Amino acid sequence: MADEGRMARPPSAGKVLLLTAGGLIAATLIVFGAILPAEFNQDPLGLGRITGLSRLWAPPEVELDVANSGVSLTHEYDMPFRSDTVEIPLASGDDRRRGNELEYKVRMKKGATLIYSWTVEGISNPEEFYTEFHGHTLTENEEAMTVAYYKKATGITANGTLIAPFDGVHGWYFQNQSVGPVVVKVKLSGFYDLIPCCEAGNEAGIIANVPAAEAFGPTPE
Repeated sequence: MADEGRMARPPSAGKVLLLTAGGLIAATLIVFGAILPAEFNQDPLGLGRITGLSRLWAPPEVELDVANSGVSLTHEYDMPFRSDTVEIPLASGDDRRRGNELEYKVRMKKGATLIYSWTVEGISNPEEFYTEFHGHTLTENEEAMTVAYYKKATGITANGTLIAPFDGVHGWYFQNQSVGPVVVKVKLSGFYDLIPCCEAGNEAGIIANVPAAEAFGPTPE
């Protein structure tokens, strides 16, 4: 049995190269197809998306101590969220009856949030339209009234939010100083109440959610 004493023949150089190449290919597929998508959110081959491995990746988490952040990040309200649109026609700046100016506000409780956006149509020079964004408390028996002015400016558009600093009415004084009539379009969302016609904050009797031509309610007596 002379063959039993023979040593195993080593693989040829070609076979070694083939095995090495196969190993490198397999390692490359593992790195680029599995490790990178799962661990580093990198998916150059698209295999992570196909296999679902890319969903395993997540960045390191650093939890914010909300309780001790010093800022109230959430608010809950005892009234439903609402949205309204208001179209306010204003006369030209030379109108003798002062139809070129009015105030429109909504009723809000302290801490309530209002999201707003308004634009003016029919005017080309922003300097010819003036606004005061403000609020005040509702008083009785000649009590002192708290007033807060949030912004006084000229311009034809504004977008933002308001957190009411007190119970009361909050909104805008609009004044058209241009030579032609304009329409102010106001979009509101948040936690507030519309003010009925002719009450404090809506003395002009504006009716929300109707076209500008119908935006005025009954004339105050």
